[in-house]
Amino acid sequence: MALQQVVEQTVIGLGYDLVEIERSAGGLLRITIDLPWVAPAADAPAPLLEQFVTVEDCEKVTRQLQFALEVDGVEYKRLEVSSPGIDRPLRHEQDFVRFEGSVIDITLKAPMGAAAAGQVSANRKKFRGTLERAEAGGWQIVWRDEPAVKPGQKVSKKRAPAPLQALGFTLDELRDARLAPIVDFKGRANKAGQDPA
Repeated sequence: MALQQVVEQTVIGLGYDLVEIERSAGGLLRITIDLPWVAPAADAPAPLLEQFVTVEDCEKVTRQLQFALEVDGVEYKRLEVSSPGIDRPLRHEQDFVRFEGSVIDITLKAPMGAAAAGQVSANRKKFRGTLERAEAGGWQIVWRDEPAVKPGQKVSKKRAPAPLQALGFTLDELRDARLAPIVDFKGRANKAGQDPA
């Protein structure tokens, strides 16, 4: 049985989602798992706390995978099972639905080229912005190219914000898509794009 199939059957059988399988030099086999996500019903109240993968979840999957991989004769030197972390990769359509409204980083397979129409560099492949549904169907990322602010520099409140830009894309056009690793050490995280009251 192929590695992907063995790992997928084991992880899903234990009630988790398989996010990623990675083989590294030195025989390291890294498996990334997440809790399954079901789209909330339109009239359902929002959950009070988002659930996360725990150390106990990783231990449970590790024990079961060690057994399953041994039975199937898969060679590896070290097995590592972990949660996806704050820069979780987005691979499937369901991931994009789940994280709609979040700030993400995307890398295109090919540069923008003529499609950029002078709005951004024709060679640009990387973007950070808010993930949204595109009006024409599919997905888009929306951002502002604000000039960088130097530490200690005061920014005038009268300065007009940079215009919003949007880039529509299909999953086939992406080399990589991840949640942007944004950490707020000042307290509760704000929703993307909202100023604290």
